[in-house]
Amino acid sequence: MSVSPPSASASASVAPASTRSTAPTAAELLDFVRRSAADSSLIASLPLDPEGRTWVRLEGPGGSEAWLIGWPPGTGTGWHDHAESVGAFLTAAGTLKENSLAVRLPTDGWKTLELSEDVDRKRELKVGEGRAFGRNHVHEVLNESTTEHAISVHAYYPPLPRIRRYSRTGEVLRLESVERPEDWQ
Repeated sequence: MSVSPPSASASASVAPASTRSTAPTAAELLDFVRRSAADSSLIASLPLDPEGRTWVRLEGPGGSEAWLIGWPPGTGTGWHDHAESVGAFLTAAGTLKENSLAVRLPTDGWKTLELSEDVDRKRELKVGEGRAFGRNHVHEVLNESTTEHAISVHAYYPPLPRIRRYSRTGEVLRLESVERPEDWQ
């Protein structure tokens, strides 16, 4: 299964909160994903595939990158961050689990880090639950259900400049790759 960001091949539009020229905050992105997730016709429009994640690009507020994503049972993203982007996501159907690290990692110049024992955070996000996050937020998102699809709405600003992917063994986090938008085309 590919864990790359969705491609921009499909498109839908959710009206932005405003047409102002300032960058949206993480709180405004959370408001956007909350409104989008409440749009039952938008959620119903997402085609679901039992084998892999599906997605539709949305028009996010203030030039943000936004996605509606379908998660088949047992799928996930793997550990990653969104580099310099702030973001938000919210569960629109099903339940998602987020594992995250409550630590600020160095942004560049390392391949392996040993984490302290108290940095792990776990959240179960049911329908209508989500969160906003800041730059360099390291997490993984999972649909742990064995029978039910989950659907979520995500927004990032600035549009994703890169994604760093990690592997984790116990308390050791290893940088595996850095992807840029041109890698996702």
